[in-house]
Amino acid sequence: MRAFLDFEASSLADDSYPIEVGWVFEDGRREEHLIRPAPGWTDWAADAAAVHRLTRERLLSEGEPHEAVARRILEVLGDNEVYVSAPSWDGKWLSVLLRAAGLPRHAMRFKPTAEAHAAAIAEAWGRDPTPEEVEGLVTLARLAVATEPVRHRALADAEQELRLWREVGRMAREAVR
Repeated sequence: MRAFLDFEASSLADDSYPIEVGWVFEDGRREEHLIRPAPGWTDWAADAAAVHRLTRERLLSEGEPHEAVARRILEVLGDNEVYVSAPSWDGKWLSVLLRAAGLPRHAMRFKPTAEAHAAAIAEAWGRDPTPEEVEGLVTLARLAVATEPVRHRALADAEQELRLWREVGRMAREAVR
């Protein structure tokens, strides 16, 4: 089954770490977790906090232990296709989380959402779309689902990716009628 995942992070610096993760399956099941920083995770950027509106104090008081979140990700998502909009960043933060929890950093791999979009179009059209066709349809779908601004919270952003994927599939099916 497909799932769409997003992380929020302490910053975009080399020593950044995940502070929130959220995912949603194509059947609507969803989870989100605030992540309590692991010992040694000290990076914090005020400009990033201004975007996601989370404080380090909140993470320390309300966040779940990083080890528990890492295990939950592998437990729930391990046998599924997990798509992310920023594979290099989301993959980095997953790796940081897994390593801090003492788990293999490559225990899970993410796929770019562009692959899910291309697959949805190919399923509807009965052929592989060109990169230009994917880009065009995704652009139109983004306009159709852009009814609310990106919230820069993990679950909300993952849900937005699910809505976009569904809209790409719907538009692709409409195009063949």
